[in-house]
Amino acid sequence: MASIEQTESDNVKTVQRKKNSKKMNQRIARTRRQRGYNWEDTLVKRFNAVEDWKAFRLGSPSVGLPDILAVSTRENVIYTIEAKSGTNTTLRVPFDQIQRCLKWIHTFELYQTRKMIVAFKFSSKKRIGTGKYEHRELREYFKIWDEKYPVTDFICTYDGDTYAMLEGKRYPLTLESGVMPFIKKHGRK
Repeated sequence: MASIEQTESDNVKTVQRKKNSKKMNQRIARTRRQRGYNWEDTLVKRFNAVEDWKAFRLGSPSVGLPDILAVSTRENVIYTIEAKSGTNTTLRVPFDQIQRCLKWIHTFELYQTRKMIVAFKFSSKKRIGTGKYEHRELREYFKIWDEKYPVTDFICTYDGDTYAMLEGKRYPLTLESGVMPFIKKHGRK
C-alpha cells in the first residue's frame, strides 16, 4: 500500500516539475523576444531621429520580412536590417534571415546604395549560467553583409569578430563595419 502511495506521490512531483520547467522555458523565450523587440525599437528610433531618414519595423520573423527597413531618399540609400541582441558571448544569424534581407534590397533597384546590415547588441550583462549573469561593457556592432560570400549561418563575437558556420565549424568571415547615420553611444568599430 505504501509503495502505491509513494509511486503516486512521485508521479505528482514529476508532473509538477514538468509544468514548472515549461513555465520557466516560456518565460525565458518571452524575455529573449522582448530583448529583440526592444533593440529593434531602439534602432528605429535612432534612424527616425536623423533628418532625412525613415525606418520601420516590418513585423515578426514568421512573415518573411527583415526586422527593419531604413531609407533615406535624399541620400538614395536603403538598408534592410536584421537585429540581434543577447547576453551570450556570440550571437548567431541564420542563413534564411540573410537571404530574406538580400531579397528585399535587390527588390528596390531605384536606390543607388542598398545594403544588408546585421545590428548586434551585446548586453551589459553576460550570461554565465541558468539565471546567472555578470556585468560587462555593452557593445554594438553594425556589420554589412558582403555578397561575395555564399549565404551561410554566421556568428558575431562579443569582440566584433565574425565567422561563417559550416557543418558545425567556424571559418573567419571578414565583414565591413557599417557607419550608421546616427551617433552610436556605445560599442567599438
